[in-house]
Amino acid sequence: MEHAMEDEGMHYEGTCIRPPSEAMSILLQVTLGCSHNKCTFCGTYKDKRFSIKDDDIILSDILFASKYMKRQDRVFLMDGDALIIPQKRLMWILEQIREHLPWVKRVGAYANAKSIRMKSLEKLIELKENGLGILYLGVETGEEALLKKIRKGASSQNLIKMGRKVREAGIKLSVTVLLGIGGKEGSLRHARATGELLSAMDPNYVGALTVMLIPGIQLYQEFEEGRLELPGQKELLLELREMVAHTNLSRGLFFSNHASNYLPIRARLPKGKQQALDEIDSALRGDVGLRPEWMRAL
Repeated sequence: MEHAMEDEGMHYEGTCIRPPSEAMSILLQVTLGCSHNKCTFCGTYKDKRFSIKDDDIILSDILFASKYMKRQDRVFLMDGDALIIPQKRLMWILEQIREHLPWVKRVGAYANAKSIRMKSLEKLIELKENGLGILYLGVETGEEALLKKIRKGASSQNLIKMGRKVREAGIKLSVTVLLGIGGKEGSLRHARATGELLSAMDPNYVGALTVMLIPGIQLYQEFEEGRLELPGQKELLLELREMVAHTNLSRGLFFSNHASNYLPIRARLPKGKQQALDEIDSALRGDVGLRPEWMRAL
């Protein structure tokens, strides 16, 4: 009876999300919810209280994947913040993946500043050596006052430090930023500060998403009460342009291919920067079609 659960299928609970780049990965839910779960713009994990799933369920899902997911060579650890799992248990999960899914080339997970801070550089290196190849860090903005306002739980300097620590461990770093989060009034200020943070952090990938208001989240309430005015289509393009103009990466990919955005761009920085700016300028002139409103989604 030891592995009786392995043929029941994967044990997914509640809303499950993953980065666009992990669409073809084996999705392994090792935590429920998010350990922070206070951000004003996010309603993803409001239905769950944060917990780490039982080892027998995690193992059962790995064994199920070993039978039925042999064509997928990446694993993504859900939910919101798998890096927060204590080192010993996280190492055990990576060891089980290596043992039962030997064809898997990379394991990825979401992280936040707190979970990175809790892992020493040595521990991150140990995770890297056991298959953890990429971490996804939600930065949202580089503007200090805005980070406080959206209750991110980290300062810009702290985010830069934690991002650089991930890179130092040899783990790839993918950062997400939020267009529109500064509202209409703070749009360009947010764009500049975010570009400066990204330049200081120097991640491998930057993914720009656009804020979308969902009933039930604090940001929606602010909008409803007239305390937040979101930038329009043109203003969001100008914000994206300002952000790209202020972002200098040593060798990183900046993209806005997420379904929430009006204009998908993909630029390898530094050499593709001017081309990306030209593309945004074409869109601002109306020479390039934008994603229609009905096609935009989270």
